Amino acid sequence: MPGSNFIDYVKIFCKSGRGGAGSAHLHRDRSNPKGGPDGGDGGRGGHIILRGNSQLWTLLHLKYRKHIKAGNGVAGSAAMKTGAGGRDEVIEVPPGTVARDAETGEMLFEIMEDGEEKILLPGGRGGLGNVHFKSATRQTPRFAQPGEPGQEGWFILELKLLADVGLVGFPNAGKSTLLSRVSAAKPRIADYPFTTLVPQLGIVAYRDNRSFVMADIPGIIEDAHQGKGMGTRFLRHIERNALLLFTVPADSRDIRHEYEILLKELREFNPELLDKKRILAITKSDLLDEELTEEIKPDLPAVPWVFISAVTGQGIDRMKDLIWQGLNEKTP
Repeated sequence: MPGSNFIDYVKIFCKSGRGGAGSAHLHRDRSNPKGGPDGGDGGRGGHIILRGNSQLWTLLHLKYRKHIKAGNGVAGSAAMKTGAGGRDEVIEVPPGTVARDAETGEMLFEIMEDGEEKILLPGGRGGLGNVHFKSATRQTPRFAQPGEPGQEGWFILELKLLADVGLVGFPNAGKSTLLSRVSAAKPRIADYPFTTLVPQLGIVAYRDNRSFVMADIPGIIEDAHQGKGMGTRFLRHIERNALLLFTVPADSRDIRHEYEILLKELREFNPELLDKKRILAITKSDLLDEELTEEIKPDLPAVPWVFISAVTGQGIDRMKDLIWQGLNEKTP
């Protein structure tokens, strides 16, 4: 299936490293056959670390890597030498990745920037050597601490696309055609619903060598917030968009009603999505004559709107102006 290399959800098992044991060594040499304790500390177990990498745009590299383990710490040794730390396991992910506990669903953290690192599972601490347990009444302790065990568990990594503008609409609303018109992106286009099964990104050129990133989100259907039609898998990508461009085709029976259904799905999924700036684009407007266009205008919702046609180019420049204005408006 085209687009199958886009993976935005993986479940992985991680295990951090065990700490090395402390040493219970007692110093012995030719001149001092009964020396005191000199056991060193054990090394720290390896961490499981998530690191942002802007060169990645999918979680495909983790699809078949289900078990990830960090290295164990090395035991301490004589002469108070600390054991080597276990090898950290660094998992590189695209910016916009959210880590969750697979059992509880609790969100742990987000990786937002290139190079940002966060510890998913810390390694176990190394045990203390016997030198730490020496005292006036116990001068030759013959014991040391064991290292702490590592931690383990199942985790979910979800990718939320980072884009300036998100295209929101029902299947077959003309979103993919629009993206292909305004950018170099080549989404799959056909005259039937659910052509787009994974999000598509495109860079849209604007005036004076400026640009913005637009995301074609797979079509939303009614009750998508309940997971219908993989709705929640699609809706989460909208959370990262600064502006939402609603697309409703000109041949819709009721443009305002379709817009309100889309708005309801966003509200039910996450009420904070309604705080984002919104623009309504009436697509496929080449199907309308001037008289029909004027009849439709009074019934449109009270948001900035524009009639566009990806086929003829009608209204495309006006749409870009509205988007750029919306992206650069200062929030009061």
